[in-house]
Amino acid sequence: MNYFENDLKSLHEGLVNKDFSAEELAKETFETIKKREEEIDAFITLDEERAMEKARAVDAKGIDEGNVLDGIPVGIKDNIVTKGLKTTAASKMLENFNPIYNATVMDKLDERGMITVGKLNMDEFAMGSSTETSAFKKTKNAWDQTKVPGGSSGGSAAAVASGEIIAALGSDTGGSIRQPAAFNGIVGLKPTYGRVSRYGFIAFASSMDQIGPLTRSVYDNALMLNAISGHDFRDFTSSSKEVPDFTKEIDEGVKGMRIAVPKEYFAEGVDANVKQAVKDAIKKFEELGATVDEVSLPHTKYGVPVYYIIASSEASSNLQRFDGIRYGFRAEDVKNLEDVYVRSRSEGFGDEVKRRIMLGTFSLSAGTYDAFFKKAAQVRTLICRDYENVFENHDLILGPTAPTTAYGIGEKIDDPVTMYMNDILTIPVNLAGLPGMSLPAGFSDGLPIGMQLVAPRFREDTLYKAGFAFEQATDFHKAVPEIGGQN
Repeated sequence: MNYFENDLKSLHEGLVNKDFSAEELAKETFETIKKREEEIDAFITLDEERAMEKARAVDAKGIDEGNVLDGIPVGIKDNIVTKGLKTTAASKMLENFNPIYNATVMDKLDERGMITVGKLNMDEFAMGSSTETSAFKKTKNAWDQTKVPGGSSGGSAAAVASGEIIAALGSDTGGSIRQPAAFNGIVGLKPTYGRVSRYGFIAFASSMDQIGPLTRSVYDNALMLNAISGHDFRDFTSSSKEVPDFTKEIDEGVKGMRIAVPKEYFAEGVDANVKQAVKDAIKKFEELGATVDEVSLPHTKYGVPVYYIIASSEASSNLQRFDGIRYGFRAEDVKNLEDVYVRSRSEGFGDEVKRRIMLGTFSLSAGTYDAFFKKAAQVRTLICRDYENVFENHDLILGPTAPTTAYGIGEKIDDPVTMYMNDILTIPVNLAGLPGMSLPAGFSDGLPIGMQLVAPRFREDTLYKAGFAFEQATDFHKAVPEIGGQN
């Protein structure tokens, strides 16, 4: 079974026609994972025994012809809680955490008959842009194992791009689905804030976190979003807005669409080859019938500092529950209660997590709240208004996903400011709660280039229409890495 040559529909047809069984599909998936993991290191935990058991149960009941996802293996980022399957958030703090309940998205995938094969590596507590802050391993880019896969959903992106699995779930707080999707040459979507339930998601920054799908094609991505979207009474930020079938009008094309291209997205720091690939994509959209205008998002330049104040402040609040008392890592040979707190956190958290907790705690403290957190929240409102102004006359915003292609492992990990600036094009989308999607748009020195599309709130259908039209008119999504001898 070759995931480079199949999509969700063809796999479903094979299962329905009994060309292969769900058990055979799962078995071959694990065989492929074990072969490629030596080079990729995408998974923290595999769940082979339970996955095979579920696959046999799917076969026993028969494949549901009306459910494309029935019997399909899927990988899950390790900050999404899975009942009975270790969930670590790639941190020593949760190294042996075995949840007693499922995240809502897991219940939804289970209802669709999807088979969880394991938990995917990530930056610790989703704090990072390269999957190098994981406490357990460094995942490699599917196209070049000397390069980072992006982050924080680097394991999810690399597993899909290397053909280990057909689809995965990731999470996106400031670009953590879209940037690794761009670095690995696949499709990654961050839904509108509230579109997908966050119940059972290990929070980083609660006002920005969203779970979303990573796949090889736009259509597969839409199928996955169909499965995980919808209101959840257990998540008070979950939207009750009706969820459409995102595949229904996906082939309508872009004729008549108005696409905005912010001049700020082509500023200094964006690689020349990345700029050219996106400019070529703009021409393609014009050929397909869209109108493209240059616009301005003047407060984009403040996105990174605003994000790192607000996100770190929310992180310092969310992570205070990890105190060495109730669950998670606890330091040994402690002398008193304060020693439990201090040593458990000092030994359980990595450097990047500590850095953000300290920044957030400082920003929320009495002497600095007005100067930092309050001011950041005010500028966040200005960023939201920039988008609202553009969307009054446009259907989409288009630009690069990341300023560069994937960089070398170890190249930027010791320079947090440079690392933070790598998310400058994705962060404002999270601050505004908008849906954004990255899809392949070219190559530079053999490494994929990602193009980002952004739509108004709850208009993922527009993203999928535009993405599908571009995909059908180009061949970038058909390219595969050399791993596994497929190229």
